[in-house]
Amino acid sequence: MHKIGLIFAFIVALEAFYIMGLEMFGSNEKLAQTFKMDINYVKQTQARVAMANQGLYNGFLGAGLMMSLYILPASAQFMATAMFLVFVTIAAIYGWLSTKNISVLFLQGTPAIIALIFWCL
Repeated sequence: MHKIGLIFAFIVALEAFYIMGLEMFGSNEKLAQTFKMDINYVKQTQARVAMANQGLYNGFLGAGLMMSLYILPASAQFMATAMFLVFVTIAAIYGWLSTKNISVLFLQGTPAIIALIFWCL
């Protein structure tokens, strides 16, 4: 069971890095399409800065998960990984509620919730 949690936690970290890259470096068209935003909004400098900042935080989540999985000693690995998985789950729930887009919860939250369940078994 623990190995399934490890695999899903790794997938969550990769997803966080993907979202980071998209939000920080994605084209206006890709951002508008992916996040279902108006292209004119995405082209605004302030919107791009805000999205890049969000991307940075997604990168922190991915880096934290990778660190908890592969760098921390075994005694700290369980709690740190669980903490980062909870952070991603909370972010997914907030993203769903704030955007009224359930796909945020499914795409970002489901792997984190599955990882958390199997990680804790």
